[in-house]
Amino acid sequence: MIVRIMGEGQIDIAPADLDVLNTLDAELEAAIEAGEEEAFRVRLHALLDKVRHVGKALPDDSLESSELILPPADASMDEVREMLGNEGLIPG
Repeated sequence: MIVRIMGEGQIDIAPADLDVLNTLDAELEAAIEAGEEEAFRVRLHALLDKVRHVGKALPDDSLESSELILPPADASMDEVREMLGNEGLIPG
């Protein structure tokens, strides 16, 4: 699965890594629903760090279609809230 982190580039994620990413996504969504800014910031960074860690960065000149788009690390809680779908940022 090709994931784009806004402002950074694309990362190829193996299907086997989606479960751990979904767990982090659920924690991020819970922090947003609770309105907990500090928890939100920690969870967003944890999710993005895990995507970078488990994934393989694609070359900057790659023209792959992104299946998921994640917010940048400095996104506000309101910006991320707007990006959330029925299944969070990462479906599954």
